Amino acid sequence: MGIESKESSLEPKQYLTATSQESISAHRRFFDECGTSLISAAEILGHSIRAGGKVLIFGNGGSAADAQHMAAEMVGRMLVDRRPLPAIALTTDSSNLTALANDFSFDEIFSKQIEALARPGDAVVAISTSGKSPNVIRAVEAAKKLGCKGIGLTGGTGGKLKALADVALVVSEGKNSSRIQETHIFAVHSMVDLLDRFFLHPRGKA
Repeated sequence: MGIESKESSLEPKQYLTATSQESISAHRRFFDECGTSLISAAEILGHSIRAGGKVLIFGNGGSAADAQHMAAEMVGRMLVDRRPLPAIALTTDSSNLTALANDFSFDEIFSKQIEALARPGDAVVAISTSGKSPNVIRAVEAAKKLGCKGIGLTGGTGGKLKALADVALVVSEGKNSSRIQETHIFAVHSMVDLLDRFFLHPRGKA
């Protein structure tokens, strides 16, 4: 029986304990299943940046916040001092977003930006807890047509995003968006940290 079916009988501390255990369990399983893929994702980012490319990041709602968070860690810094890295969150330009949604459709708010900004060799980081968000899927499809590598952060079964991504990072045990997003931020931090420490330069070179 899941926490949702028994939550009405729990006291606040019991409920908090149960949700924290869910989060820890989802996080642990994600590491077991996707640890190697996280390294592959960081390597894709490093290859793109070393070749003069950039990273375009996008998602909806909390995933939009994660996209902005990742871009900020790359343009600024996280744990390692290094030069600013070329990363853009496609979730921040309100004029662009509203114009594209109004003139075309909400499903195209990211794909149109990909068509405008992406170049062969760039990397995209697509974030969708369900893996089914139409605007995220369309953007990944557009990116692949342009010759970009795609990293997908998703949850549950992974949805269509899992199949489209060159590297899929799936929180398979996430029972809801909250638990999935808690693990996604670990994935974001891990990708940037691994990138900074291991993949900004050809292996074996400082």
